[in-house]
Amino acid sequence: MASPTRPLATGLKLRWGRLDQLDQRITGWLASSSITLLRVALGLLFLWFGALKFVAGASPAEDLATRTIETMSFGIVGPAISLPLLAGWEVLIGLGLVTGRFLRATLALLALQMMGTLSPLLLFPGETFSSGFLVPTLEGQYIIKNLVIITAAMVIGATVRGGRLEAEPPVRGEPLSARSGTR
Repeated sequence: MASPTRPLATGLKLRWGRLDQLDQRITGWLASSSITLLRVALGLLFLWFGALKFVAGASPAEDLATRTIETMSFGIVGPAISLPLLAGWEVLIGLGLVTGRFLRATLALLALQMMGTLSPLLLFPGETFSSGFLVPTLEGQYIIKNLVIITAAMVIGATVRGGRLEAEPPVRGEPLSARSGTR
């Protein structure tokens, strides 16, 4: 004997309930893990790109980076010093992010490094833009994508003093005690 079928609305509610539970679990995992994953991924990026600068000719940013540092230092710091210094700086940022140690200092180093990284847009506009300000060259695109890195660092920085993501933040005007699962 076949079991009676549920009405369509009941079946949809049951499916929605299961999907909602799965969504809540995924959202909870993302809230608890994504900042750490972002920090480690960003750290690996800095480790990788920094390490490349230790090997002559391995980094596509080598020439632009050394010329930028030389220009910013008014010719005092040449490529023989600037490239290994930049490589070490980036590796140090990477290690700080991967390990999660000394995050305030690491993020300060990252902020300074990003100011230098963005400066070719102003120092060498002929190399970073073609036919106008809104059309970046490949080098310009490489530099502009650092806006995402800066924003990622800001998100990480928001957690240094205990900030965190919440899977379900309180509704405006709702007291914290009204939330289920509050700590």
